[in-house]
Amino acid sequence: MGAISDPNQDGSDEQQRRSEIYTYEAPWHIYAMNWSVRRDKKYRLAISSLLEQYPNRVEIVQLDDSNGEIRPDPALSFDHPYPPTKLIFVPDKDCQRPDLLASSSDFLRLWQISDSDSSHRVELKSLLNNNRNSEFSGPLTSFDWNEAEPRRIGTSSIDTTCTIWDIEKEVVDTQLIAHDKEVYDIAWGGVGVFASVSADGSVRVFDLRDKEHSTIIYESSEPDTPLVRLGWNKQDPRYMATIIMDSSKVVVLDIRFPTLPVVELQRHQAGVNAIAWAPHSSCHICTAGDDSQALIWDLSSMGQPVEGGLDPILAYTAGAEIEQLQWSYSQPDWVAIAFSNKLQILRV
Repeated sequence: MGAISDPNQDGSDEQQRRSEIYTYEAPWHIYAMNWSVRRDKKYRLAISSLLEQYPNRVEIVQLDDSNGEIRPDPALSFDHPYPPTKLIFVPDKDCQRPDLLASSSDFLRLWQISDSDSSHRVELKSLLNNNRNSEFSGPLTSFDWNEAEPRRIGTSSIDTTCTIWDIEKEVVDTQLIAHDKEVYDIAWGGVGVFASVSADGSVRVFDLRDKEHSTIIYESSEPDTPLVRLGWNKQDPRYMATIIMDSSKVVVLDIRFPTLPVVELQRHQAGVNAIAWAPHSSCHICTAGDDSQALIWDLSSMGQPVEGGLDPILAYTAGAEIEQLQWSYSQPDWVAIAFSNKLQILRV
């Protein structure tokens, strides 16, 4: 892992610096963001607006390697009802499936991207409503696309449920009351296993082979302190990380030893908003928050006490509070962050 260069340096580093950090300014405040994993779409991201109105926007942007510019494709920008709480491209690195982008807000939507010489457009493919009894559903806080079984998407909702969709048949596979309060995030840990976090302060793991039971892996030490984000380590599924609302620490858990964090990352100076495990390394994680910092940590010493706590191995300071963070699966040297109306791609 190389170092993230200091964007405030000047002088002869200009050329090197240009290749370390790329910036795109959107016409609005950015909220959701995701990298494409397709091999033929390196440096492509989707970003969406956070506007206090019904119509919002999604843009698909691409870094041009030759000149270092990140540009949107106007033909691949589209209106979206409400601000998307999350965006994810189809987990299809070998380009075997249609090029899809999923989004969550009032409903789960699947958008088909046509990006060939003959056609540049985005069309709504599916609108999936998890409330069978009403045309209205509890807003979706988040969702996760199952990499091992891409026909499955799991959504989390403020109505305390998690819903597992079969997106090929466009039907609900499973819906369960997952928590006592709003569910804020969901993450797959394998084919039929997922976890969720909630305003009730717990991390719970579910196995679709036994839907009646869940395992509580962690509960926040302060009663009823919500857990707002969850990241499951895809390289080593024994580990997951969670964020406590308005807290500057990140809690890393080992699912074999419930209730006790294996390590707590405590170097942020303000609330943490986002976490991303490295897609290519089981012991690296990136965290970002309201202190405008993105920190990368090496957890290889996880489990052994470190006096004074663990320090990050890399730090980058952005121009405002970082709300969103994604580590590129297809280009693991690159992390993307979003703050205010800016998207930045950083080499790490």
